[in-house]
Amino acid sequence: MTRVHRARDITIGPVVPDGATLGHTTVEVEGTELELAHVELGPSDGPTVVLLHGEPTYSRLWRDVMRPLADAGLRAVAPDLVGFGRSDKPTDLDWYSFEHLTAALDAHLQAVAPEPFTFVVHDWGGVLGLPWAVENPGRVERLVILDTGLYSPGGFASDTWQAFRDFVERTPELPIAFLVDGGTHRELSDEEKAAYEAPFPDAASQAGARALPLLVPRSDDDPGAQRLAWAREQLSNWHAPTVVLWGAADRVLPVSIGEGFARAIPDCGEVELIDDAGHFLQEDAGEEIGQRIARFVSDTEPGRP
Repeated sequence: MTRVHRARDITIGPVVPDGATLGHTTVEVEGTELELAHVELGPSDGPTVVLLHGEPTYSRLWRDVMRPLADAGLRAVAPDLVGFGRSDKPTDLDWYSFEHLTAALDAHLQAVAPEPFTFVVHDWGGVLGLPWAVENPGRVERLVILDTGLYSPGGFASDTWQAFRDFVERTPELPIAFLVDGGTHRELSDEEKAAYEAPFPDAASQAGARALPLLVPRSDDDPGAQRLAWAREQLSNWHAPTVVLWGAADRVLPVSIGEGFARAIPDCGEVELIDDAGHFLQEDAGEEIGQRIARFVSDTEPGRP
């Protein structure tokens, strides 16, 4: 039986703007029942924008992005991936696989956004979300890509990424706040750092945060490599409106990766750089990003497969 750290009742402090609601949905992945969390802000009948975080953050990362979306009449929904935030956390590293993570994501999205939506992906939110999007084009009206990557022969990793992966592999208990702070252009406050540490009260609860970096393929034979390379190829046939936003000071995933996405996707246009923003650009320029996404939604017609 899979051991699970039940996360619903943990205290992680303020995570969203005033007026936001916290929700949970229960899914089952190969016999393991999981309660997955999300944060929602904006009119319930407004066009939906789903904001998918990455490693090792959670929905809190989007708190400053959500307010401009809600102010524009959009329903902003930020799920916590399984293993992160207020979602349940299987404590065995081996549980975390592309198959399990994708199954949990698919069930979660069906629950919180059953109708077509604008999909905003960042970091591991893109590693999981972009393959899901090309498999479900009828569910995605628009696509917004922030500082993420997909595998291609030869890999995409920077020296900074390799150093991060090696650090995770040899570290039994991760300094979560240190990792997030190291990926921002500004320095996080002590309160902000504590909020990123709070979902992980012990080493066992960090299994997802430790497992995901080790899942990133480094060769064609690694699990997930073919799926991610396939998704990259499929983006050349993508027809929904797409924009790429990238932190100009991202040392983990350099701007050249974002430029690769922009070249691959038809009618995408050039990468829109966010000045003075690092890998966790939502912490550096959340309000600006929210405003840009709101304008993008307003200025484009929903795509259809």
